[in-house]
Amino acid sequence: MAALRSGAGLVELIVPDSVVVIAAGFDPCVMTRGLPGGDDGTFAMGCADRLLPEVSRVDAVAVGPGIGRSDAVRELVLRLWQELAVPAVFDADALWALAAVPDRLREHGGPRILTPHAGEMLRLLGREADDRDFLEHAASDMATAIDAVIVLKGPGTLVTGAGRTTRNETGNPGMATAGTGDVLTGVTAALLAQGLPAFDAARLAAWVHGCAGDAAAGDLGQVSMTARDLLDRLHVGFERLHVE
Repeated sequence: MAALRSGAGLVELIVPDSVVVIAAGFDPCVMTRGLPGGDDGTFAMGCADRLLPEVSRVDAVAVGPGIGRSDAVRELVLRLWQELAVPAVFDADALWALAAVPDRLREHGGPRILTPHAGEMLRLLGREADDRDFLEHAASDMATAIDAVIVLKGPGTLVTGAGRTTRNETGNPGMATAGTGDVLTGVTAALLAQGLPAFDAARLAAWVHGCAGDAAAGDLGQVSMTARDLLDRLHVGFERLHVE
């Protein structure tokens, strides 16, 4: 829904076939397709062979939110990372999968954006704890090393990659709630699909996402806002963009 509300003309949600009926009932605006799943509820081994030819024809791909954690997921995420030629954003459990293969991150098939929060960034780095300053420098170094864009979420979200670094100034602490990062992933994917370069898509997505969060906080307060409240206010960011 975040992708649709951010200018994507058509969004298809691909999920394990055990949950495709549930996913299809979420909103009729989203097309849904199921692929074979394993006993654990995640995708089955070998799904990449069926998925790659299909997603290679789209404009952009988002990987990770809700995908789960399993050996099959690791296989699928790595195949998408390495072989998918279209722009893609990787978040949530996709970052968990990529953290298992840090030496393969340079081997990607197309433009890539990673959107970790602090804990996910630490996992990608193979560290248990460190301060924000260290994480920001490490994110910048990693973005350069793997030729990707990294959006390090948190206070003053850092967007780094493609020889550029910027800090986002919209948003508030109330956005530190489940699902808001998934909204950012959807916005980012939609902007990639509209042809924006990876850094520009990531930068604009973070700004619009933060504007939606500020609008939600203004209406509901930081304590009571949820990720769905951001969905309903993404238009605020896009309208503000046109005004400014």
